[in-house]
Amino acid sequence: MRGNNKDIEQLIEKMMAEEKLQSPSIDFTSKIMAEVLTLEEKKYKAYKPLISKPVWISIGIALACLVLYISLFSVSESSFKIDEVGKLYSDKISTAFSGIHFSKNILYAILIVPFMILVQVGILKNYFDKKYQV
Repeated sequence: MRGNNKDIEQLIEKMMAEEKLQSPSIDFTSKIMAEVLTLEEKKYKAYKPLISKPVWISIGIALACLVLYISLFSVSESSFKIDEVGKLYSDKISTAFSGIHFSKNILYAILIVPFMILVQVGILKNYFDKKYQV
């Protein structure tokens, strides 16, 4: 076994002696540093939200205007009592959806899917926060 190891060592020494020592090009360091700098620039991208603040503000104003419009023009001023307004809206809602019937599976899906989406959003947010933490 020892003789076998010596033969292998001699073979390796012979192969190493025949090979020339390779050296990198002259501008090797500058190329590597340029790539490191570009990677650092990519790493520190500023956070840009998908929906900007002015868009959220305009959506909020539009919803507020819609609610105001519905509340002012759907109920007359003479019958503006809380009980009557609630009854009026519940009657409108019940008549609008009276012809629609859902199976239990559809109702479960309607209730569970938004919950699962919220859970997934939370999990993915934590994952990406940890992954791209500065």
